[in-house]
Amino acid sequence: MRTLLWIFSILIIFNSSVSAQDLKTRTDEFPKKEMKSQNKIVAEMFVEEISKNLPQKIDKYTQFINITNKDTTLIYTFEINTGSKSDDAVRKEDRTRMHKAIQNGICKSSQKFLEAGINTSYVYISAISKAHLFQFDITQQDCIELTN
Repeated sequence: MRTLLWIFSILIIFNSSVSAQDLKTRTDEFPKKEMKSQNKIVAEMFVEEISKNLPQKIDKYTQFINITNKDTTLIYTFEINTGSKSDDAVRKEDRTRMHKAIQNGICKSSQKFLEAGINTSYVYISAISKAHLFQFDITQQDCIELTN
């Protein structure tokens, strides 16, 4: 009887110890290095899935042609058919308006990615000349600043 009581006590102590360790593991912050590694994998999987449906016509002037990732940044590439407008004119006249619209859209549609540390970059090139027109890099901080 004493042996049985002794074994039962050891089991209770052991079980309490294991449960306490499990609880500690669940409440600790996820290590940043592991989080970044996980986010990189998420970005790679996202790129792989979205790439299957490219190119995609966005509107009368814009086509989504490519998506890649660099670490935890998703890089979307779009071609703009500027018609008779020169690349310089597009850069001067459209940059500010487009930046504001893009930032607002990304801050709304990609909120979960941004909160997880997965940033977004939109690159626009000319469909005619293939010249780089502009690039908008959006982070969670940009969205916080936008709401303030």
